[in-house]
Amino acid sequence: MRSNFDKELDILNTHLTDMSAAVENAIEYATQALVFGDMGKAETAVEYDSEVDSMEKDIEKQCVKILLLQQPVAKDLRQVSAALKMITDMERIGDQARDISELLLKAGRNVKINPNGVIAQMATATMKMVHDAAQSFVKQDIQAAHNVIEFDDVIDNLYEQAKAEIVHRIKSEKEDVDFLIDLLSISKYFERIGDHTANIAEWVIFSVTGVHKDENMMYTEKQEFLRNLI
Repeated sequence: MRSNFDKELDILNTHLTDMSAAVENAIEYATQALVFGDMGKAETAVEYDSEVDSMEKDIEKQCVKILLLQQPVAKDLRQVSAALKMITDMERIGDQARDISELLLKAGRNVKINPNGVIAQMATATMKMVHDAAQSFVKQDIQAAHNVIEFDDVIDNLYEQAKAEIVHRIKSEKEDVDFLIDLLSISKYFERIGDHTANIAEWVIFSVTGVHKDENMMYTEKQEFLRNLI
């Protein structure tokens, strides 16, 4: 029985890694569209959102199957339940990559930003966060999860810099204000991606310790999960 359960967990970890990679790709394509003015990349990022949504549904079904058939307890139960929470945040990250791309496509023009600028730095940082958070779950690495949470401060600081810079440019009235407002929205989407990724890391910690920072939750009864999921 244990060997069967370990195989199911390995499959779950692989699917979570694949979903994380898809989310990273969506962010990367959205960033390339923004930096290089490549609307084809924006369209690809939008398409990734459907793939991420499908992965979320498949992983959710897999988790429910494990809960019903394997009847995990203690740490194993926490790991599966944490995965269910994580995929919700991953799906929202995919939504935000799509939102960034749709803003660019709606503008109906090729727009570019400084590839070394603050928003581009935010994009690169969020991709790193998503990757590191997923790996911390697979490896059950609490320290790596804490590092991801702390790294969210970097994203927040970059967002404040981006916001201040954009507001200053808007006040100068020398540039396209509509585009600058879009940039402000885009920077906010990246900041939210950072928040969702920090949430993922919090669930990694919960999966190992049984304690969640905000709710101080101890999930010891799988029946509670089944009532919420089915």
